[in-house]
Amino acid sequence: MILSFFDQFMSPVYMGIPLMALALTLPWILYPAPTSRWLNNRLLTLQGWFINRFTQQLLMPLNFGGHKWALLFTSLMVYLITLNMLGLLPYTFTPTTQLSLNLGLAVPLWLATVIIGLRNQPTVALGHLLPEGTPTLLIPVLIIIETISLFIRPLALGVRLTANLTAGHLLIQLIATAAFVLLPLMPTVAILTATLLFLLTLLEVAVAMIQAYVFVLLLSLYLQENV
Repeated sequence: MILSFFDQFMSPVYMGIPLMALALTLPWILYPAPTSRWLNNRLLTLQGWFINRFTQQLLMPLNFGGHKWALLFTSLMVYLITLNMLGLLPYTFTPTTQLSLNLGLAVPLWLATVIIGLRNQPTVALGHLLPEGTPTLLIPVLIIIETISLFIRPLALGVRLTANLTAGHLLIQLIATAAFVLLPLMPTVAILTATLLFLLTLLEVAVAMIQAYVFVLLLSLYLQENV
């Protein structure tokens, strides 16, 4: 029983063919394509309003040089939200519960922000490793600590997204199993458990959106330090 709870996080395979690529490609098919008409439909209008608001909030603290990342951040945000939301549907697979995928997204983007900082303003980028006014005896220790914290950033990005989604999926499956088992024994308790499951599902919808936003927001903060 315990092992079956974690089967949902295994990469799907059909006839020996891994379906991970299909799970990553499917969200792009669901997005509505822009039209050549003067007036858009409600779905395109809502999508455009959401993207404009998100881009405005995300790029507000950045200077003009960081605005080049607007398309990348917006696309990544919408992509992660779609992957997380699709994973809440029955009989689906959530690619963002895989730590390897999240690290594959976090490490290159974090490394790009660091390289940009070292290329454009190397003195300021290296100055982040040593706070101003540090006592002389603490300088070597603080440099080591700040360097470790710098390299932990992409790991924290990937682990945060993986842990939140994995915990939510496990909790939903545990409560759903409890409601199914309790239904013939204690119907009243089963109904209360099903109500809790419904509320938890709504919470997981919010978590799926918030975690995607936090992932991109932290990347923008890392970029802000280096541009």
